[in-house]
Amino acid sequence: MTVLPILYVVDDDADLGSSVARLLTRNGYAATAFVEPHALLDTHRAEPAACVVTDIMMGETDGFMLADQLRVLDAHVALIFMTAWPTTANAVDSVRRYGGLDYLEKPIDEARLLAAVSEGVAWSASQRAVARRTEALTQRERQVFDLLVRGYSNKAIAAELDLSAKTIENHRSAIVAKTGANGLAQLMALSPARR
Repeated sequence: MTVLPILYVVDDDADLGSSVARLLTRNGYAATAFVEPHALLDTHRAEPAACVVTDIMMGETDGFMLADQLRVLDAHVALIFMTAWPTTANAVDSVRRYGGLDYLEKPIDEARLLAAVSEGVAWSASQRAVARRTEALTQRERQVFDLLVRGYSNKAIAAELDLSAKTIENHRSAIVAKTGANGLAQLMALSPARR
């Protein structure tokens, strides 16, 4: 049985939100529309979505405030913003400050929305897979990992952490075993700073 990617749409215009959710459902996603951002957050806690499509201008909690709350709750959810009142400042903020994948103007270009959602679902799946591969690292292994992917040699890491080079080699071996990486390039690909 194929599990459909979960998507949430939030817009204070119930008809528009439902229309976007129906479009996404017709295109192979399990999409649910919300009018209230808080209801979306409650649902996301119980069943995380791969991607959230949110209006920017909504009552008390705008799309950017929702993005901040979602990032605290789940760093691996993809965000797509939409608005009827586009501005250059909001477009820049949506990507730089809030990590959005796209900034869509209403009325929504369906092909662009579907392309952004497809990219978002793939990005979210990749981020969640990386998180699963690195979550087993101990605190010390995480410190070694962070220095490795920043280009530090074993000797430099040993000096930085006040440990022996042999201890760093042991940590490095454990990191490789736990993540399944086949070398430094693959370890770098697992680093949050590099994604």
